[in-house]
Amino acid sequence: MGWARKILRVDLSKGTCKSEPLNMEWAQQYLGQRGLATKYFVEEVDPKVDPLSPANKLIMATGPLTGTMASTGGRYSVITKGALTGAIACSNSGGYIGAELKMAGWDMIIFEGKSPKPVYLSIQDDVAELRDAAHLWGKTTWDTEEIIKSSHHDPQVRVCSIGRAGENGVLYACIVNDLHRAAGRSGVGTVMGSKNLKAVAVRGTVGVSGIRDFKAFMTATTAAKKVLADNAVTGQGLPTYGTQVLMNVINEMGALPTRNAKDVQFEGARKISAEAMHEKRLSDGKANLVTNAACFGCTIACGRISQVDKNHWSVVNSPKYWGATGGLEYEAAWSLGAADGVDDLDALTVANMICNEDGFDPITFGATVGAVMELYTMGVLTKEQIGIEAPFGSAQALLEIAHMTAEGRGFGKEMALGSARLTAKYGHPELSMSVKSQEFPAYDPRGIQGMGLTYATSNRGACHLRSYTVASEVLGIPVKTDPLVTEGKPALVMAFQDATAAFDSSGTCIFTTFAWSLNDLAPQIDAACEGGEAGWSVERLAELGARIWNMERVFNNAAGFTAKDDDLPARLKTEPAQSGPAKGLVSGIDKMVPEYYKLRGWDTAGVPDKETLARLGL
Repeated sequence: MGWARKILRVDLSKGTCKSEPLNMEWAQQYLGQRGLATKYFVEEVDPKVDPLSPANKLIMATGPLTGTMASTGGRYSVITKGALTGAIACSNSGGYIGAELKMAGWDMIIFEGKSPKPVYLSIQDDVAELRDAAHLWGKTTWDTEEIIKSSHHDPQVRVCSIGRAGENGVLYACIVNDLHRAAGRSGVGTVMGSKNLKAVAVRGTVGVSGIRDFKAFMTATTAAKKVLADNAVTGQGLPTYGTQVLMNVINEMGALPTRNAKDVQFEGARKISAEAMHEKRLSDGKANLVTNAACFGCTIACGRISQVDKNHWSVVNSPKYWGATGGLEYEAAWSLGAADGVDDLDALTVANMICNEDGFDPITFGATVGAVMELYTMGVLTKEQIGIEAPFGSAQALLEIAHMTAEGRGFGKEMALGSARLTAKYGHPELSMSVKSQEFPAYDPRGIQGMGLTYATSNRGACHLRSYTVASEVLGIPVKTDPLVTEGKPALVMAFQDATAAFDSSGTCIFTTFAWSLNDLAPQIDAACEGGEAGWSVERLAELGARIWNMERVFNNAAGFTAKDDDLPARLKTEPAQSGPAKGLVSGIDKMVPEYYKLRGWDTAGVPDKETLARLGL
């Protein structure tokens, strides 16, 4: 059946935990994880709700393939109204806790209200209870996980938690699981902290059962794993180099946003690339990269485990950073590196550790540092205000600001706002490289035009994972398109958005889509899940993706977002790229949005029309 058919509703205000049957009618329309949890959310929460009020809810959800033998079937998502954006938020994480929740017999957890004191949720199969977390409040995510495992006398308990950033109201706090995996964007950890919920600890021994047709499922998953193994990206590139394989590629394309997107190429890219992570340091003869790592059930293993030189100036007096732990992914290496002009690989690795340790999004953090460095260069911010000299390229400033943000001290309280609010506070909102108050990732829309439309129309604010047209525009997957032109990009973005929504609702990882299409996903879903006479076809999954996308759009419209919010920072539309293949180009976003609306079946104000809603059952 794929689903456990059971959800856990936790009323934090009353301190109660109750089991409810999963709405199977909705499951047939929205599948699971992102789609199904968002359906629950929009049915139960007022779009106008203050994200940090008790009336907002927070949902942790698995997909029907989570916990199964499907490759990458370890995903779970956190759905809420984002603290950073005020829009619908859905942050996806890997590691092991998603599979553990499913193996404990739960499809999702719905948190509502606010606890009068710090608590954490303990789940042991079908037994769920809220426990006191006073001793955990003020602890990092690393310490929290260690303490919970010790107190439960079970090293196999899986934990997700917030760090001090989530407690202190950093608007881009995330929820960290398994020490260095995270539901990372939009401030889902901030919402969790506002509810006085410190952590969730799960131990599942029930397992996943009820696959509709086990023989067909074995056949489908085995075939899909072979597709991943035979693909150059998922079978070779990602296991060897991780997502960091893109650093030099994107830089050569002239699409690496550098120094707060003032430039599109970074002269120090080579020093912070995947290749550099493999090279032995002159200082101690060891490489930054220790090994690759996989999440639950993953046959790709793109994760990085890194270790810095213990004599590096940033950690020489901090032994807790000497060990091997989660290393740099491409987005973090860019945001902490090129976006700030910093090319010290070990310093970036330590900054990333701090983000994991105290639970805040490195993309928003690094991009906000970039904005701060530009304000400092302009003389708008001073050393006295920041607490340190902060020119572009200063690794010392990057790490000091990271510590301040984690600890909630000094200028760290300003950093907690994110770049949109911080730059507006100091009179220069145009310096925030964000959409819907969420900072865009590591692809400059002047050099990869489709990503501009992806950022502008993303329902959760600027995001590459809602429509990764880099696959087509750079890697030629599934077909090669020209990254420098706008023609055809609205249709491309829409197709990617709908397919991604289906994958995000399945319990599998979006990285499979470098090799898989819906043609590979559909047989796995169909074998695992009841789907009526029609079954789970490619066409049904594509329509499901469109239904999810429009449902999220309707929520955002009701929350107050309009067509004006489907836009990019002025810098990208008025300041041409200064170098590389895109030299002289700006983003053609104004050409693409109207065509995109038309293809979507939305009016000129970006509102889905009645025919579109009716067609999708909304």
